[in-house]
Order: sequence, then structure tokens, then C-alpha cells
Amino acid sequence: MTVDYKAAGVDIAAGNEAVRRIKKNVERTFSESVMTGIGSFASLYDLAKINKEYKHPVLVQSIDGVGTKIMLARMLNRYDTIGRDLVAATTNDIIVLGAKPLTLLDYIANDTLDPATVEQIVAGMVAACRENEISLVGGETAEMPGTYLPGEHDLVGVITGVVEKNAIINGSQIVPGDKVLAFASSGLHTNGYSLARKLFFDIGQYDVHAQLAGLEKPLGETLLTPHLNYTQPVHALLKNKVAIKGMAHITGGGLLENIPRVLPAGCAVSIHKNTWPQQAVFNHLCQLGQLADDDMYRTFNMGVGLVLIMSAEAVKIAHAAMREWHEFPLYEIGEVVESVKGVERVRLGPAHK
Repeated sequence: MTVDYKAAGVDIAAGNEAVRRIKKNVERTFSESVMTGIGSFASLYDLAKINKEYKHPVLVQSIDGVGTKIMLARMLNRYDTIGRDLVAATTNDIIVLGAKPLTLLDYIANDTLDPATVEQIVAGMVAACRENEISLVGGETAEMPGTYLPGEHDLVGVITGVVEKNAIINGSQIVPGDKVLAFASSGLHTNGYSLARKLFFDIGQYDVHAQLAGLEKPLGETLLTPHLNYTQPVHALLKNKVAIKGMAHITGGGLLENIPRVLPAGCAVSIHKNTWPQQAVFNHLCQLGQLADDDMYRTFNMGVGLVLIMSAEAVKIAHAAMREWHEFPLYEIGEVVESVKGVERVRLGPAHK
């Protein structure tokens, strides 16, 4: 009896078919700087254009994944949006430093490769990359039976961008009295899904088609809503010379743990609850888990996708710059205050009346 690689659970032919399906679509994201096609051992990216446009370019890199949100995709047998999540999750992590995203590498792992599923996942990435002028320059499709549960996937991305050295936004200039603004999220984005699944499907005993009060779509579709990508509105602000002092992508750890990552010593922020749109999905999660505010605000984004900190004078300029971006309204949700040693650096206060 012959025992080959396929008998061991790895189908080389399926891998080749997946590459064939995605190749032309992926190459639609390439800029003139991309020098290699899909199938090379590595990607080559020409830096000549960057050297012309930047006086002192600094590369900015980050890696992130979509976590267990991809299990929702499996539950709905719908993988066309999860690639968008990956692009947004990675890109938002570098734009907070003022960077322009350039390239993305992806990693798709599973127990048994299904070319049609890979095609759907990559199609979402391609669409998001084209919208934000990012080149999807390569990736890895790993078939690892025994490592992943049957039917499950892991999805990870590595983003690379560039920023002018003297234009890096790192929070060092933040002072008490600065204002805290926010772009709203589209829902859970890509964080908190392990708890969300437990609360909705184990505790609440709902299925993905459940219609819950306040939700415009069935529960599964609500939870699968793509992570918003803030590249275009953030760069619109920067193009209009809005002096942003610091930004925080509100991911795992929520408002309580992500905002302090950009605050200098001696600074904290006071957040006024309910000063941004409230989303029913978070109310349902709170009720099902009987969770305290600290737990909710540390696990979920609570409707805030990106926080921006700037002076009071810059706020007016920011609102003016966003007039053409109606889908990304800015909300003033708090202010920077003086920090006292031993006190939480994010204080959740009542809403302004």
C-alpha cells in the first residue's frame, strides 16, 4: 500500500488549484513598484518612488489576525468578508503612526485546503487592498491536518507601510486639555469573539439566524459585519494639515488598554460614555454576561473603532476636513487630563448633558 502526501492529509493539487484561482485577482492589487508575481519565493518591491517622495522614509510594519471571528464565517458558510477584516485589522495598526500602507502578506492555515474557500477569503482581501491602494504581494497557504480542527481556518496578515520620520505620530506631544475624538466602529470588528460566541450561542442559545431587538440584520450577519478601515479618512485629515497628536486603534483590550499605549507620562483621558452612537449588540452582550463596565470596555470596542487626540484648536479643522466623508463622522468623546500615580489612565465618566 502506497502512502503519499495526500494520504497523510496534504493535497498538493488542491494547493495548486487555490493559487490558480487567486493569481489574476491578486495581481490586480499590484502597484508599479511590485517587481514579482505570485509564485515567486519572495516578493520584490522597488523603493525608488518612495525615495523620491520622502526625505527620510521610515518603514512601519505590523502583524495581526482575525481571531475566532473566522468561526462565524464557517457557521454562515460565508468567507467573502473575512479578508476585508484582515486588511482593516492590520492597516489600522500602522495608520495610527501616520503611515501610508504599501504591501500586505497573508497566511491562511487550515486542516484541509478547499480552493473555493481560499478564493473567497482572498477576494475580500483584494477588494479591500484595491480600495486602499495596498499591494497584496504574496502569502502562504498552509494545510496542517491534526493542528487545526476540521473545517477551521486561521488567517493572519503582515502589513508594511511608510511614514516621513518627522511626521511620525507617537503621542509624545499630548498634554492635558487636548480633546479625544473618535471614529465609530461597525460592531465588534475583530475582537472579543470568543466571549461573544459563548454568550450568544451557549448562554443565550441563539442561532446565527436569530433576530434580536435593535439589530438591523440577523445575529450572524451582524457579528460578521466587516471591520472598518480608517486609512482614507485618517489620511484625509493629515492631507488637510490636521495636527493629530496621537491615535489608537481600539482592538483587544478595548478603550481601557489601547488609549494608554499612546499617552505620555503625566496624562490620562476622561471618556464620556454615550457621546458616540450606541450599538444594540453590545447591550445584548452585557445583559447575557451580566458584565460590569470595566469588563465590557476592556473586552469590546463598545462602538469606537479609532481614537484621535488633538488640541481644541485642531478639532474645528478636523470637522471641516471630514465634511466630504459623511460615512466617517467624528465624535468628541472626552479630553486629556492630568494623570495621578496609581489612578487608571482611562476614566469612564458619565455622558455630557
